[in-house]
Amino acid sequence: MKQLHFLICLGFAVLSLSLNAADAPKTAAADTVAVLKFKDFGDIVLEFSPEVAPKTVENFKKLAGDKFYNGTKSHRLIPGFMIQLGDPLTKDPAMEARWGTGDPGYKIKAEFNDRPHVKGTVSMARSRDPDSAGSQFFICFGTASHLDRQYTAFAKVIQGMDVLDKLQAVPVGGPQGSSPKTPVVLESATLIPRSELKPAK
Repeated sequence: MKQLHFLICLGFAVLSLSLNAADAPKTAAADTVAVLKFKDFGDIVLEFSPEVAPKTVENFKKLAGDKFYNGTKSHRLIPGFMIQLGDPLTKDPAMEARWGTGDPGYKIKAEFNDRPHVKGTVSMARSRDPDSAGSQFFICFGTASHLDRQYTAFAKVIQGMDVLDKLQAVPVGGPQGSSPKTPVVLESATLIPRSELKPAK
């Protein structure tokens, strides 16, 4: 009888450990935020949504960890709509004709979900092919419900909405009327534990 009781207790302990292990990646992802530091504008803090776009979050975190985004510029900004970022070609002025076509050398599968595209939503940019996203992403300046379930929303702004407003006010021009006249430089995209996040001023 004692042996049976011991085995039952042991079974519960193993089950508990297994459940904790399964929850660990979700907890770790939830406890990590990204700080986007924009030269001359300020910082924007992103909270990830691994529960709806796990692979997309994993990809963004990998690229940020590799400092892939550091020094890139926004090549497309549409007031009232969104700012697009993450093209590695924007680091090279000589490649300006190709800005907007760069990627990390691979594509990732879409993870369309129910998260609405509203002010502060961060979503992956892509071409007509649903599975053509790589490194480029955009941050919504306002509601863009026509993008819902068509683009992979994977994060949201939790600090720095004032910085987002400053970015929206950047003058634009160029052939498409969406090229920032003032360079919008993403100096760095850094991952930090949520516990290290300073309260918004």
